[in-house]
Amino acid sequence: MNAVFEADQFELPFMKTTHPTKQQGNEQNTKILNHLRGGGRLTALEALEWFKCFRLASRIHDLKKAGFEVQKRMIKTANGKSVAQYYL
Repeated sequence: MNAVFEADQFELPFMKTTHPTKQQGNEQNTKILNHLRGGGRLTALEALEWFKCFRLASRIHDLKKAGFEVQKRMIKTANGKSVAQYYL
C-alpha cells in the first residue's frame, strides 16, 4: 500500500524552526551580538564555553534574519582543523 502525504498534513519535529510558545535563543543572541559589536570574534567552541551555546550557527542565522551583517571566515586551529569564526 502506497500512502501519499501532502506537506501540510503532518509536521515532523525537525521541521519546526521555532518553539511554539517561547522565543528560543534570545538571551544567547543578545550575548553573542554584544560580544560581536564589541569587536569580538567567535567560534563554536568559544560560544559553547562563554555563552553555553551549542548551536552557534543557528544563533548567527537568527542575527542575520534580524538584519545584522555577521561575517564568517574560516580559520585553522592549533591542531590544523578548519573552523568558522564569526564577526561583524
